[in-house]
Amino acid sequence: MTAEVATPATRAEGQAADGRRRLIGMDRDDFAAFIAEIGEKPFRANQLWHWVYGKGAAGFEDMTTLAKSLRAALAETATLARPVAAEDKLSSDATRKWLFRLPDNELVETVYIPTVERGTLCMSSQVGCTLTCSFCHTGTQRLVRNLDAGEIVGQLMAARDALGEWALGSAERLITNLVMMGMGEPLYNFDEVKKALRIIMDAEGLAISKRRITLSTSGVVPMMARCGEEIGVNLAVSLHAVRDDLRDILVPLNRKYPIAELLDACRAYPGVHNARRITFEYVMLKGVNDSEADARELVRLLSGIPAKTNLIPFNPWPGAPYECSTPEAIRRFAEIVNAGGLSAPVREPRGRDIGAACGQLKTASIRLTARQRAAQAGGDAA
Repeated sequence: MTAEVATPATRAEGQAADGRRRLIGMDRDDFAAFIAEIGEKPFRANQLWHWVYGKGAAGFEDMTTLAKSLRAALAETATLARPVAAEDKLSSDATRKWLFRLPDNELVETVYIPTVERGTLCMSSQVGCTLTCSFCHTGTQRLVRNLDAGEIVGQLMAARDALGEWALGSAERLITNLVMMGMGEPLYNFDEVKKALRIIMDAEGLAISKRRITLSTSGVVPMMARCGEEIGVNLAVSLHAVRDDLRDILVPLNRKYPIAELLDACRAYPGVHNARRITFEYVMLKGVNDSEADARELVRLLSGIPAKTNLIPFNPWPGAPYECSTPEAIRRFAEIVNAGGLSAPVREPRGRDIGAACGQLKTASIRLTARQRAAQAGGDAA
């Protein structure tokens, strides 16, 4: 395959700087409209979808079932560019983190976490984050902008490129699960996240089942029902505290949507039942939220909600105001929660040595002026 290099894009119009249409991020309706625009027969839309999302073609010359004249026309009018890896780091535990450069030179991080049972890709939905969770490194990076559907889908496609996955059969797939747990709050970019995930879930393309996709929210209550109804993926909620006064500090969004309101939305989440439980994420902070009383209150709060809890040892970052709970405190907390009838696995930290662990993602992205971006792009080219 001959990969194309991403160029600066006019994001709102789905166009590259040279005017070509960006195919990655188009849904089926978009493909049908595009094929009509270039004067081709409707069945060509399905063929093009197959090559872009089923085969992962990186160049139009690879689309051998299309006539040469059509391939030439596509090369003139469209692009298959993915995000470009500005950095590619491999952890000692086989976790892999990419720093992807987007068409406007902004940066996002994507992490691949392989285990014996599955391969999970953790994807970002925003450059930076609109929230300011005090324990999270990403939360110290201001929001620059939302990602569009193509930039979200592009993370998966670029990861498959890097892992050599396109040539593998479905049974050999390396990326089996997706989590929207990277940079950003997905429900504050709902429309683009929805479009991207519906593309990813299409069985004739990227083909990752909604049951293997989890979206994590800090608790954007008004959007949670829409997420269940319109996307239908698994839900994870960043809880981290059992009292509003503490959660106001750890997750400032709590001041707008307090714990009681958040849990009511969880109880009403479409499709939730014992076989499809909501995951509550709970970072373990020494002397802050890790007491036995906290554990008992967590059990009480989640009573009646089909739920499991992921206990996350705090992953340190430079200047962090917290420390990780002791192993004994984590063990005792887990025992109490498990005894209360909730599953409480302790998440094994992955990728700490490359800054890829939960809560560690932060790029050097800043809001650059057009002149600064042009100078940076020129330096990269040189």
